[in-house]
Amino acid sequence: MTTAETIKNITEKYNIPFVFKASYKKANRSSINSFSSIGTEKALQILEKVKTTFDVPIVTDVHTEAEVAIAANVTDVLQIPAFLSRQTDLLIATGKTGKFVNIKKGQFLSPQSMKFAVEKVESTGNKNILLTDRGTMFGYGDLVVDFRSVPIMQKTGYPVIVDITHSLQQPNQSSGITGGNPEMISTIGKAAIATGTNGIFLETHPNPSKALSDGANMLPLNQLDTLLYQLTQIRNVVKDF
Repeated sequence: MTTAETIKNITEKYNIPFVFKASYKKANRSSINSFSSIGTEKALQILEKVKTTFDVPIVTDVHTEAEVAIAANVTDVLQIPAFLSRQTDLLIATGKTGKFVNIKKGQFLSPQSMKFAVEKVESTGNKNILLTDRGTMFGYGDLVVDFRSVPIMQKTGYPVIVDITHSLQQPNQSSGITGGNPEMISTIGKAAIATGTNGIFLETHPNPSKALSDGANMLPLNQLDTLLYQLTQIRNVVKDF
């Protein structure tokens, strides 16, 4: 609630459309010992409270067809995790809800191949689609962002978002905990806006060192205002070209 309120105040100041993202369940975890959920029902109740209290749309991940119907009761956008971006039945199930569907590009996929994921959702008659780039595998333990992906995926006719925090993950660490490179968040964000992306996805937390998931690549909440100010300034220049 604290995070949502802070982000809403900042985004309103800079006139930035804001969709709140949180996972009610983290299904893709490196280790069996990694935190996964506080329970689906309780977690979705919290997301619904954020939605109604702050009057913001909500996006969350779904991992199976059975989850789609449950999450669709609360959320405005259903997100397909990158590792599941080729799962036909899951894409079709989300499309059938009529909700917006945010498809994260698999770390193993080319931007050109995302048109096939789009076609699966479109086959349901749903054209409320967003595409998000979150980096591409670079060896076993790193990701890179190929900014050519932005205009390539925009050729589908749908908005393209760049995830400026997950794309800085360092997966497959021997510790079983994904690492990250958060000092590059500003760099990736500025490059994304300069490239003409339609939006950014980022993770932020009041104290990333205590976050139960992805803390290694999060932006501290107290740095968000400065970053969004900088990005809006770049956006104001880019939109005129």
